[in-house]
Amino acid sequence: MVADAAGNGLAISTRGLVKRYGAIVALDGLDLSVPAGVVYGFLGPNGAGKTTTMRILTSLIQPDAGQVELLGRPFGRGDRRRLFDVGALIESPSFYPFLSGRENLRALAATGAPTPRRRIEELLELVGLLDRAGDRVTGYSLGMRQRLGIAAALLSDPQLLLLDEPANGLDPAGIVAMRDTLRRLASAGKSVFVSSHILGEVRQLADVVGIIAHGKLVREGPLELLLASQATVRVRIDAGDMERATAVLEALAGPGTTTRTAELSATWLSVRLDPDRASDVNRALAQAGIFAARLEAGADLESLFLELTGEPAAAVATEAGPPASPTGAAASSSGPTQAGAP
Repeated sequence: MVADAAGNGLAISTRGLVKRYGAIVALDGLDLSVPAGVVYGFLGPNGAGKTTTMRILTSLIQPDAGQVELLGRPFGRGDRRRLFDVGALIESPSFYPFLSGRENLRALAATGAPTPRRRIEELLELVGLLDRAGDRVTGYSLGMRQRLGIAAALLSDPQLLLLDEPANGLDPAGIVAMRDTLRRLASAGKSVFVSSHILGEVRQLADVVGIIAHGKLVREGPLELLLASQATVRVRIDAGDMERATAVLEALAGPGTTTRTAELSATWLSVRLDPDRASDVNRALAQAGIFAARLEAGADLESLFLELTGEPAAAVATEAGPPASPTGAAASSSGPTQAGAP
């Protein structure tokens, strides 16, 4: 399948994707271009269409209009067996509670492509559950269930991995381990598509980012290039110097490049400028007799998100559309699946 994806260099491509739930438009002409062999971060506010998109990509629901390509080939209603090359964790993992973690993985493996028994043991070790693999899942914490869900999504050694909020329930050490695992998968040539509301985690994990709002893609591209377009220098100054400082900074960076923010008792000016030019900002203010109490420079994914969506970052979460018809207790719209299971 790697060769198929290499035909156009895309692991996922959607064009004009539309999905309605009655009068509600969940997707409104969504166009995604997900390169093969990268970690792709899929961001958007609550209700933006993220989970609807992932359900369509796993054939749990069908779009009302538009086209989907997976791993370089068109994908439609009759192509479910092609999903043996796709691993997915959509929403919260669901398992048989009175089976062990190992037994749950064996049950899932039996529904999909042939899976060597040693693969299950390798995955249990990979996600840090080997020592608890014989315990019933009913005794697992949320984080342990999430790790088991990631193992389930990897059962068939898929070329494309779709993960909905994979850090949900993980402790800090678990998040770091998950991040390292996903990065290793991408470096080995696999494509990883991650929907997340944790902007800081996407900042550390993703190579490419797509931001969705109101069912449409509003920005997509390599993360570093997107952040470079959002690069800012922030300077804390006395409120009485605000007007003069604004004029100085706009003379340096151009009209309309500064914004004012108030944080508790502090007043800040932000100027859209490369962080490497922070010393230029300090020098220009000092020459005008304005002295900064503090100066910060960097690129902020949260600011870019707010600018493009008009939503507070706290609103980023997976929306809950109408449930898809389940295909089994351990392979449903709310659990991990070897998506090609008939």
